[in-house]
Amino acid sequence: MRHRRRPAFAVASLGLCVLLASAGQAVATEPASEQAGPSAAAAATRLTASNFRYTLSETSSSLVGALDSALPNVTMGAVADDANRTPSCGSAPSVTHRTAYYCWNDGDQDTAAWYPQGITTSSDAYGAGTYDGKRLNLVSWYDHAEDGIDKGVRISVSNLSASASAPPYRHILLVEPSGTTSAPSYRPVNIHAGGIMWYGNLLYVADTSGGFRVFDLDHLWRVSTGRSSAIGRQADGSYHAFDYKYVLPQTAKFTDSTAGGYAQLQHSSVALDRTSSPDSVIVSEYRSPSAVDAGAQVRTIRVPIDYTNRYLKAAADGIIKATEAYRTDLESVQGSTAINGEFFFSQSDGSNHSDPNSDGDLHTFAAPSGPIVRHGNALTVGAEDLSYDPTRDYLWSLGEYPGYRWVYAADASSF
Repeated sequence: MRHRRRPAFAVASLGLCVLLASAGQAVATEPASEQAGPSAAAAATRLTASNFRYTLSETSSSLVGALDSALPNVTMGAVADDANRTPSCGSAPSVTHRTAYYCWNDGDQDTAAWYPQGITTSSDAYGAGTYDGKRLNLVSWYDHAEDGIDKGVRISVSNLSASASAPPYRHILLVEPSGTTSAPSYRPVNIHAGGIMWYGNLLYVADTSGGFRVFDLDHLWRVSTGRSSAIGRQADGSYHAFDYKYVLPQTAKFTDSTAGGYAQLQHSSVALDRTSSPDSVIVSEYRSPSAVDAGAQVRTIRVPIDYTNRYLKAAADGIIKATEAYRTDLESVQGSTAINGEFFFSQSDGSNHSDPNSDGDLHTFAAPSGPIVRHGNALTVGAEDLSYDPTRDYLWSLGEYPGYRWVYAADASSF
């Protein structure tokens, strides 16, 4: 069993040995017990939020327009109605305060070619909870290139209005426009897509070392099928996408940077917080246990977002900057969000599904000065991204490992 390192634990009640670090350093402890339920708390350190920054760049509108002209445009509702896969669950996930769950079909449940990562819902897109009149969930998958072709990222569109427990779904492919206005094309988006966030017509996808890629649902295209290895515009003028029927194009990018000597932030997850004013985006970074043990920082930030144009919101000086930032030093964080000022972090804890202590943990942090509290084994093995649905108080997450890929929600207020 792998134990995790947690700084600044309050461990007196656990009878653990405490080693005091030098002034200004975190307090190290013996590993805490892997029992379920809330346990010892850690401290977070507040950082200078304005040192985390973003710069916007947009895809050529002429190039996007050329593809609009070349390809049939469809709506997200039409894609949901065109679902071609039906999920089936062999068992229910063991999740604390579970309120909902569903799975994938057998092929997606077990494949090693694609791994699910990020999750967002139509309650992120609009406060009413629906998009095109439907309650939808989106999940990102990255390609393992098992066939030697890196197809990039696909998005599962699950229609929960059709069925809450077995929502029919279809995959669409993310693409980046390329070529010229006279011969427009597109290529795959080769990133990890560890987190996604839906806001109005825009889908934000975390780019681990680059910030965010942004995709516009107002430009959702139907393409030709039948060629599993073809991508983009072909010699005969047809457009293909590895046999996927629909593609969603990148239309903007937010490239991150830092000031004040801060190291670049690793964009491992992203989530929308509709409970803040203004609405905001929560970003957290993944660091392995060995990296944390070697001194790597683990940080989470909040960035305001503008509901009028769906872009990250610049400060009065015109610079897009975070407004809240913390160092948590939690290892293996796969997802995060915030609800009414309280942060939530999902943490993976190994891949041995036969060991209950490999189940994912959930951590809560009442900012700015509350403790970080561990809710042990609250999530499934391979727990990934988080997304909050305020219309039902659902905290959504999902599992990534083949055979254990539930998509599930817990009652957020119960933590």
